[in-house]
Amino acid sequence: MRVHIDQDKCCGAGHCVLAAPEVFDQRDEDGIVVLLDAEPPAELHQAVREAAGVCPAAAIRLELV
Repeated sequence: MRVHIDQDKCCGAGHCVLAAPEVFDQRDEDGIVVLLDAEPPAELHQAVREAAGVCPAAAIRLELV
C-alpha cells in the first residue's frame, strides 16, 4: 500500500491522526495533515483504510502496490 495525501484538500479535521497515528500527523500551525509513512506495514493497512474513509475532505488516496 502506498499513501498519498493532498494537503490542499485537507481541512485539518484530524480524523486520520486518530485512526492511524503511526502514519499521519498534523502541522502545529494549521492542523494540515503530514504523512509520516507513505508505505505503512501491513498491520497498519486497516487503520489507514479507515483514515481514508473518514476523511471529510477526501484528501487521502490509497494505492495498492
